[in-house]
Amino acid sequence: MRTRSSVVFAGLTAVTMLGLLTACVADSSAMPSASPGVSASASPNPQTTTPIKHLVVIYDENVSFDHYFGTYPKAANTDGVKFTAIPGTPTPVNLLQNDLLTKNPNEFNPLRLTPSEAVTCDQDHSYGPEQEAADNGKNDKAVQFTSGDSCGIGGAFSTTGLTMGYYDGNTVTALWSYAQHYAMNDNSYGSTFGPSTPGALNLAAGQTHGMTAVDPHSGAVLPKSLVVSSTNADNVGTDTGDVDPAFDDCSGNDHTSPVPLATMTGKNVGDLLNAQHVSWGWFQGGFAPTTPYNATSGSIAKCDARHDNVDRVSSKDYVPHHNPFAYYTSTSNPHHLPPSSTSAIGETDQANHNYDLTEFDAALKAGVLPSVSFLKPAAYQNGHAANSDPLDEQHFLVSEINAIESSKYWATTAIVIAYDDSDGWYDQKSSPVLNGSNDQHVVNSLVGDQPMCVSAAADPKVGVSGGYADRCGPGPRLPLLVISPFAKANYIDDTPTEQASIPAFIENNWTTGRLGDASFDARAGTLQNMFDFTKSRGEKVILRANGTAASAVMQPVG
Repeated sequence: MRTRSSVVFAGLTAVTMLGLLTACVADSSAMPSASPGVSASASPNPQTTTPIKHLVVIYDENVSFDHYFGTYPKAANTDGVKFTAIPGTPTPVNLLQNDLLTKNPNEFNPLRLTPSEAVTCDQDHSYGPEQEAADNGKNDKAVQFTSGDSCGIGGAFSTTGLTMGYYDGNTVTALWSYAQHYAMNDNSYGSTFGPSTPGALNLAAGQTHGMTAVDPHSGAVLPKSLVVSSTNADNVGTDTGDVDPAFDDCSGNDHTSPVPLATMTGKNVGDLLNAQHVSWGWFQGGFAPTTPYNATSGSIAKCDARHDNVDRVSSKDYVPHHNPFAYYTSTSNPHHLPPSSTSAIGETDQANHNYDLTEFDAALKAGVLPSVSFLKPAAYQNGHAANSDPLDEQHFLVSEINAIESSKYWATTAIVIAYDDSDGWYDQKSSPVLNGSNDQHVVNSLVGDQPMCVSAAADPKVGVSGGYADRCGPGPRLPLLVISPFAKANYIDDTPTEQASIPAFIENNWTTGRLGDASFDARAGTLQNMFDFTKSRGEKVILRANGTAASAVMQPVG
């Protein structure tokens, strides 16, 4: 069983708020062994089991599969950017099937959202309500349990039954264009039900158990906390909500909030890559502090950069609970320190593999791209309803993917576009429950586990993996695309996959071994069916800012 992380809180100053952040430096396991500015070198040419030498995971926010691909490849073409599919384009399992556009089992039929309605209200995507909306796989209760119809934010579009809204290729043009030329999976899911932080942890570790709540001021462990579910005698439990990471100066609104923070025990995929000397990095918008950490005074870093989305709604760029590596002492950069040099990006130095997004662009330009890169957009570009939207998200995707495709790395690169949760947006397909739970007192949620999770927990063929409650899943269906010279062209894969399929691909490609301790990496379906590693197609699809393909889409690999 897991035990509480041994975090030492020492050297507290009069500013007790700093104690928790000082703690991870006081603990000998909290920071890398290399001294600041000294790099623990990664292998320059780590061996891989496939031709993929560089993996870039773009992890966007809060979209169900049908929310973006509900009518793919058929767009209305009544507004926005015109989209015409390549002849012979296959149709995924979506709203076009079974008359679900006009004869839907929910209280309302699906509603097409226009480009002028790109900014909408946020939906309810909590652990319990998502299960209620799924209704034992019938997917007919979204309006009752996840619809966030009105929010009063700027000019955000709202209407009754908003959860049934979907976009088509006239708005999410870039994603539809990428699906035309590369591979898409229409059978991919969140590893568990729930919001952003569980999704982030499943990406990093295939695991949401191992969380402990701590006081944001003193760092003291909080028993029976309202932010961690099913805690044991050591106060270790499971995450089902969005609690900020303890090892981050910018958590809790720069440590001004009284809300508890959280730590995670166990391994994540960054630990596995470090053990094999494979370079990697987490790159997030707004990570560079607006007020740097001051070692002399002990003042913490602050992350207060902001941007407006297309509807002029302003939000902070950096969202701490979107950074899964900040929950672990071994892979956190509490003070948001920059890399000691551009050449050290991806290696273990004072930045400890956590960077601002601008550092990814710098590494790509300088020719020092890490083997594995995770990209998290700033809040206004991450696709999350209310603070972001598909148009701002598209600008980010096109900019970064064009740069990667135009770099010297393209010939051996795979880009994965994935999502942390569904936001509660309606989707018509569910996965069979592969891990059950029977917890009727889940925190951060209106209700506990629903019958499909409870019955799976009692089923000897399914059960509760590791004995860890509140990890019921897989959860809602999410988009998943692979962009690579080795990706199958205009291809829809129906292999059952999930968020944990991404760390599983990393483990397999760089032979790191598994995470263990009931991580979902062991059960996760493979991404390899989206590739053809016998040949490279040599295709670069360079998109315009509006998501349409530029005139020259077929180019030799550089």
